[in-house]
Parts: sequence; structure tokens; C-alpha cells
Amino acid sequence: MPEYKVEQLPSPLNVLGEGPHWCGERQSLYYNDIYGGTIHRYDYADNKTYTATVDGYLVIAFIIPVKSSQTEFIIGTGKKVTLIEWDGIAPEAKFVKTVGEVELDLPDNRFNDAKVDPKGRFYGGTMRLEEKGDIFEARLGSFYRYDPQLGKFVVLKTQIGVSNGLCWNAEGTLLYYIDSCDLDVKEYHVDENGDLSNERVVTNFRMNGNRPDFVPDGMTIDADGFLYVATFGGSVVYKIDPSDGKTVLEIKLPAEQVTSVAFGGPSLDILFVTTAAKEFKTPQPPPAGALFKVTGLGAKGVPMHSVDLN
Repeated sequence: MPEYKVEQLPSPLNVLGEGPHWCGERQSLYYNDIYGGTIHRYDYADNKTYTATVDGYLVIAFIIPVKSSQTEFIIGTGKKVTLIEWDGIAPEAKFVKTVGEVELDLPDNRFNDAKVDPKGRFYGGTMRLEEKGDIFEARLGSFYRYDPQLGKFVVLKTQIGVSNGLCWNAEGTLLYYIDSCDLDVKEYHVDENGDLSNERVVTNFRMNGNRPDFVPDGMTIDADGFLYVATFGGSVVYKIDPSDGKTVLEIKLPAEQVTSVAFGGPSLDILFVTTAAKEFKTPQPPPAGALFKVTGLGAKGVPMHSVDLN
């Protein structure tokens, strides 16, 4: 088993840290604080985190760089995907335009996790707002991809509880996806259009049919095809073999609410981990909410992709 090492990085303690995206071109990790209303850039060379607010938006679900731009990003604001401009240093980012909006008839929903596939296509999903009740009580979310040629969102799945972790194999032919309320990881075949088929449950986190003390949250994949699943409430990232669904490694974190993961660093061999300080019942003590890095895993990730809006 690898002798991994977990280290806290210089960063704010986030209310609900999420959405880590490693940009190899900028050697930076971008991520966000959903309920802190901020976006962050961890500069690997400087070992420093820069933070910005965005034109008064109080809830930011994700941040993803835009292809062929050094300063443009899309973020999730409510049920909208919003284009912003940020130099990665200034304390404020600027609103550019609304890219699109979903679920106009569902005022209590918001976007949650989102990522981009190897072809530059945006995928993201929604959930009911946490303050509206137990997340297991309602399945009002949907899972989408955005078609820039049509200028609209294409519905891929409905009746989602909490649309969460997603990642693709290196070829982009398989999507792994988490609805936190299903307490499992599913695999889908991806066709040329980006549509999904052949649903398969990779692993189920229920214990003897019962709910565990955590929910699966964000997820990433390494170059060998192993999945890394963050556990909100579990203090662990599980490394899972999707061929048989078995856990091959438990990466333990000094924070209970582990929200998401992404490989980065110059050699893509550092696992960055976001966490949350706020649980919706009781606040968590430091270092909850910090950004961590895990080294010594003996694994490398696959490159993450910027979104192609053209």
C-alpha cells in the first residue's frame, strides 16, 4: 500500500469548498466556496491562494476555465451558468454574461457539481436547496449537458436528488456519475453526441442495506482508471476499482466533510482535496474547510478540460 501524506495548504477555511479544477496551462487549481460566495486560485509555484467575489453573487456552485482564454470562466449561479472575467489575482471578478439557465419552474433548485468532458462539453446537474429540507426527501434535480451550437441545455437524467461527482475515462467514452442520494457510483457509455446509455452501478456505499454515515460527493479518476470518491461526513476519500467496485485504498483526511478531489501538480500526481466547515446542523472545527494535498499515492491523474462555448 502507498505511504501517502496529507498536508493542509495555505487557503481560506471554506464554508462549503467544492469544484477543484486543475489547469495545467496556468499550473493552478481553481475551486470555489459554494456558500461563501467566493472563487479561488491556488498557485502551485507560489504556494498561495488568491480569492475573489463575483459581482455580489452569494452562492457559486462551480468554476471552470473557458477554452482559449486566460481570464474567462464559467460559474454556477443559482440555476444559471454565468460567464465571468478574472485575472486570478484581483479580489473581484466581473460578470460578462449569462450563458444559459435551466428549471425556470423550480425556484428552490440550484446547480451543484459540473465538469467538462475531453471534447470540451459542459455537463452539470441540479439539486433542491439544502435549507428546504432533507436532501433525501425530494428528487427535483436533473443532469444536463450544454450544446453550444443549439444554445441550450440537453436533459440527460431526471429525478436526481443531489447531482454530484462526475469524471470520464481518458478516451471520454465512459462517464462515472454520482447522485449523492443514490449512495452509489454509476457508469454510462457516452456516444458521439455526448448522450448516455448502458447504466451500470459500479459500487454501492450502503452497509447491509442501510445508509452509511456519509454521502458520496465529488469524484475524479486516475490514468489507470481508478476512481477517487470524496465522502461528505466520512473523513475519507475512497479509491475504487470500477471493474469490480472494490475499495483498494482509504485516504483519511483531518476533516469530516470531504467534498471533492482533483489530480494536479506539474506531473498530475498530487491529489487536491476540498472540504467544508459548515454542516447544516453543527459547524465543524478547523481544519474543516481547508484545501489539502495528498502526495505519495503512486498514481497520476488525467488532464482536466476547459469548456468550449463555441
